[in-house]
Amino acid sequence: MNSIKKHLPLIVRILVSALFLLSAVAKSFPIWAFEKQLVDLGIIDWCYAPHFARLIIALELAIAIAILQKHYLKTFVIPVTIILLIGFCTHLGIQMVQHGAMNGNCGCFGQLIPMTPLEAFIKNIITILLMVYLYKNVENKLKGENKFVVILFIYFLSAFIMFFFFPFCPCSKTKTPQIVVPEIISDNSKTDSLIVNSTEIVDTSKVKGADNVKQKDSTKKIEVDLGPTKTVSKFAIYNNFSGKSVNLDDGKKIVCLFVPGCDHCRDAAKELAILKKKYNLPPIFILFMDEETFKIPEFFTETKSNFPYFVMSDIPAFFKLLGNNATTPGVNYLWNGNIIKAYQGLEDQKFNAPELVKIITSNQK
Repeated sequence: MNSIKKHLPLIVRILVSALFLLSAVAKSFPIWAFEKQLVDLGIIDWCYAPHFARLIIALELAIAIAILQKHYLKTFVIPVTIILLIGFCTHLGIQMVQHGAMNGNCGCFGQLIPMTPLEAFIKNIITILLMVYLYKNVENKLKGENKFVVILFIYFLSAFIMFFFFPFCPCSKTKTPQIVVPEIISDNSKTDSLIVNSTEIVDTSKVKGADNVKQKDSTKKIEVDLGPTKTVSKFAIYNNFSGKSVNLDDGKKIVCLFVPGCDHCRDAAKELAILKKKYNLPPIFILFMDEETFKIPEFFTETKSNFPYFVMSDIPAFFKLLGNNATTPGVNYLWNGNIIKAYQGLEDQKFNAPELVKIITSNQK
């Protein structure tokens, strides 16, 4: 019993260290999901989300290391950790009041271990109690032996690891490329009249008294649905897919926003590939997020598709195209730049293949 009591502080330190290490690693794979969560919560905008996300993860990684050493352990490391946990609990409390205690994933362990706000709140309270126990049962190094530079080194090393192994494109300060507004070819009516001239050939040898008859002209009036007025969509600046120029705002198009390693994105692509063979669907194009791009060949092999694609290196721009608080997979049906139908995520607005076919075919003549 005495042996357990003697080693209990060390056991608790190892447990807390493992908890923070797991949290840091889980948030890092994929790190873009944590960045998006920070943006969706309104904590920071996309320009600074990549920096802020890495600094937060670096702090958790630094705590995981610092809790195992003795430099300023009691007078700095443990108090800072408790303050950080109290901050997390405050945030979770606000989220529970606004959205419910059991709704959503708090993101404490990223996408690896989904936790509701209430579960995360309880976990943080337990961790705070463990830290209080450590505060009462551990000591710093002897007076004069504490070196704060060790603490700084641990954090800067952690930050270096995050920024070195998880590079990102800095927020672009350049102006948005100018978009040329397409020429409007019809009004807002559903159909326009198209006059088609045709020529009917007449065999004069079989027509009595028709020596001077050579041919008979006739005209046919055909109703053609030219769709809504052309407009400039948010997808207009993306005009090169698989090395070929494309105008996404010209006519009917299906534009998808996928992540190469996303299983749900692959499911949507499989359905689209099947529909493309069965129905007369508009051309399909994919905007891939620049995450695990080495899986793109595998993506097309598994989905049995070969849709033209473009890799978006600007991850914030990718999520802006999806929409506020939106998630992948994203499928958009465009007609002359107008978004007729948009699908995203896995809940109420998730991709509905039969519905999309019905919408498209209802306008075909």
